[in-house]
Amino acid sequence: MTLAAPTIRVLVCGSADRGDDGAALCAVAHILPRLDPALRQRVEVRRCEQLDAADLIDVADGEACLVLDTVVGVEPGTVVRIPLDELARLEAAGPRSSHALPISQVLGIAEAVRGQLPRGLFVGIGGKWFGFGETRSRALRDGMAAFEAAAEQAIQELSQPITAESGSTP
Repeated sequence: MTLAAPTIRVLVCGSADRGDDGAALCAVAHILPRLDPALRQRVEVRRCEQLDAADLIDVADGEACLVLDTVVGVEPGTVVRIPLDELARLEAAGPRSSHALPISQVLGIAEAVRGQLPRGLFVGIGGKWFGFGETRSRALRDGMAAFEAAAEQAIQELSQPITAESGSTP
């Protein structure tokens, strides 16, 4: 039996041994078992400690992309949800990964190489503590249910077909 090609690439950013940075890994471990099996077959999960332009460049036409990460620049424990094309145009004041290259630059590189960004969303949670170890901040722990819910909703939305009239999901 041949499985259908994935329609949603989930890029799970972060490091489990760096405090709050492991939030996306934890969230995905809880979300995947809850998904309908037919939808789960259409989800491709890729682990990336930090988002790289290559992670977005090879997203196939017709596939959607969800980026999950812990961010700084927003209140710890707060969930942010931003379309990828909008995130690419945000100034430095917007949410950003705790890693070296700002996400707007990563998205800009991917867009320049691909010609356009893949249809997709960024869902992040504000982090507070990024030291070594698996201990998570209280703010992040308090926001995890909302982060998981936002990520699961994003997967559901990105799985919907694009309408021809609007170019968006119904």
